[in-house]
Amino acid sequence: MNVSPGLVEASPPIATGAPVISFEEVRLGFDEGDVLRDLSFHVAPHETKVLIGESGAGKTLIMKLAAGLIRPDAGRVMVSGQELNDLTEYQLLDFRRRIGFVFQEGALFDSLSVAENVAYRLREEDEPEDRIEARTLEVLRLVEMEHSIDKMPADLSGGMRRRVSIARALASAPYVVFYDSPTAGLDPITSQTIIKLMLRLRDTQGVTSLLATHRLQDAFGMANYRFDAATNKIVHLSPQDIASKRCGEITFLFIRDGRVYFEGGPQAVLDSTDPYLKKFLV
Repeated sequence: MNVSPGLVEASPPIATGAPVISFEEVRLGFDEGDVLRDLSFHVAPHETKVLIGESGAGKTLIMKLAAGLIRPDAGRVMVSGQELNDLTEYQLLDFRRRIGFVFQEGALFDSLSVAENVAYRLREEDEPEDRIEARTLEVLRLVEMEHSIDKMPADLSGGMRRRVSIARALASAPYVVFYDSPTAGLDPITSQTIIKLMLRLRDTQGVTSLLATHRLQDAFGMANYRFDAATNKIVHLSPQDIASKRCGEITFLFIRDGRVYFEGGPQAVLDSTDPYLKKFLV
């Protein structure tokens, strides 16, 4: 990713081939009982791990744990070799500056313009104004929203708000991006636009990501297509693309009763006869 001068690129995993994200026997509960129970999984560099489960299965909680927004009751959450439980609040703030989080509803500041929303984190970090302006324009161009730079969130459609949210998540050049139901509530055409942006980030920037979704079609879109920078279009993956591992790996992680119920690639999901998996394919 091209970063404006002075903006620091996020650090890669501490060891070549080591997982970027690791959950080890994580438990998290509330008054009504445990939501996550002994949850363990890993996310490799450049991989997209798709979290799938019924409402209330804990997908958003997993994202918040990985972003250091909440702490587990037991177990370990590791990101790039750092155990998040060991970090102080100050260290967690620094850690969060190196990741991106795209919330389901966009979560933009209604009183700030599109440009001000995207630049918010950079201004918190006291970057020089000329560098902030350059980086803001850069990421808005990436999501094809540079024409709306002076608009307010109230003037944007749901899909446009989601694209601005992605631009804001990318402003500090994160190496990990968390997508929490990024196409929820959007029409099919707008959803395709969001998936195209996610493919572009994966295939041109090498971003590692967690994607929580109810829409298996989004996950299969990520698994079956790639972004072609030469034509600025998404194209179907060829056997050669798959054999050469040209694109980041896509793995499905089905959550049930607070644990990993099934983990595998898209073909394994299609081939499965398990009733729980099949209900998401309907």
